[in-house]
Amino acid sequence: MLLLTTPQIEGKKIVQYYGLVSGETIIGANVFKNVYVKIRDIIGGRVSTYEDVLRKAKEIALSELQKEAEKLGANAVVGMKLDYKTLGRAGNNMLMVTTIGTAVLYEEKILNAN
Repeated sequence: MLLLTTPQIEGKKIVQYYGLVSGETIIGANVFKNVYVKIRDIIGGRVSTYEDVLRKAKEIALSELQKEAEKLGANAVVGMKLDYKTLGRAGNNMLMVTTIGTAVLYEEKILNAN
């Protein structure tokens, strides 16, 4: 399945629009990660443990979006957007990722430029 941020699929014809689909996930960050983040805030540098959790949350949200689109019969999602938020006390207890787009069916064959 194609997941695109663009509103069209270059060289392809969209033949059916199914409508809005979304995927969401909220992942808790445990207290040890929170302590590590506070230390990294003081000394600087990347926080790979949070980056890993954020990547996992993104993968889950995209998977949910894709499942919803497939249920409708779509073979692509266009106009897709991702949004990231922190929730909870001090803004670092939970990570939320949401994604939204338009489920479509496109023709697999390539369109002629003529």
